[in-house]
Amino acid sequence: MKDPHLGCAEISLSRMGLGSWPFGGGYDWGPCDESAAQRTIEFALEQGINWVDTAPVYGDGQSEKLLGRVLSGRRQEVLLAGKCGLIKDGSWTNHDLRPASIRQQLEGSLLRLKTDYLDLYQIHYPDPQVPLENAVEELLRLHKEGKIRAIGLCNVNEQQIRLACGVTPIFSVQNEYSLLHPMAGEKVLEVCQELGVRFIGYGVLSGGILSGKYKTAPNLRRADARNYFYKCYRGNAFLEAQQTVTRLKTLAKQKNSVPSAVALAWALAKPAVSGILVGARSEDQLRQNLMALQLHLTSEEISFLEGKLCE
Repeated sequence: MKDPHLGCAEISLSRMGLGSWPFGGGYDWGPCDESAAQRTIEFALEQGINWVDTAPVYGDGQSEKLLGRVLSGRRQEVLLAGKCGLIKDGSWTNHDLRPASIRQQLEGSLLRLKTDYLDLYQIHYPDPQVPLENAVEELLRLHKEGKIRAIGLCNVNEQQIRLACGVTPIFSVQNEYSLLHPMAGEKVLEVCQELGVRFIGYGVLSGGILSGKYKTAPNLRRADARNYFYKCYRGNAFLEAQQTVTRLKTLAKQKNSVPSAVALAWALAKPAVSGILVGARSEDQLRQNLMALQLHLTSEEISFLEGKLCE
């Protein structure tokens, strides 16, 4: 099943990609202003961001539908990264990486996105009921049919990466990666470097807390993504996060920048990180994120942000 020409060399992602989870709105992020979302997507393309990441579970298909409308007539200008493996069942989200389901999920995404292929198709989360290699083999079949150009994995550990790479070349791994959530020993980064797999960090701002905008713990809805997905918005976890925020603010002031840009620049400074995914609901948010691409952090500054130096 191995295919050494799995489209990887043909795809060149900008170091920053636009995440579209907030565009799904709904319970996870609240109402989405479609006009603001459209301006944000167009601004991203104007500024050199060449890829957008989405998934059918974002707003139960609403994010994909919005992208399909906004990118109509502009498909060749953008690399689309989609996902499979999570499906909505009423108010529940379930795992499903059965081969037949993967194919059905992809067809639904293509329809909503108004395209006949995806540049990068990623397993959103491993399914405990389906061997990972079976799912990867189905993605390889979809690649041979021309429906996807490259295969990626999300939210995986080092053993799962090795397992998938034993089936076929893997283009990228996308895992949560931030100053508040560095992987233990960064073993995934090490394995990606060893196997030539690109690493993409998401959640680099931990849902926005590392932008410094929260002075006190916010009163979030139970269904809000920042409440159930990120673990730094309540109690002691919030107070501990503020120590990192203080360091970000200190360094941002020194560099005439903003905390969010410094937090993103920290991730980009890691040699094993190929790129990062950022979410933005407005041009202003994205403009601040883009400042990260102009920042250079020294090794001492990185250690300071990680709390390894005395302040």
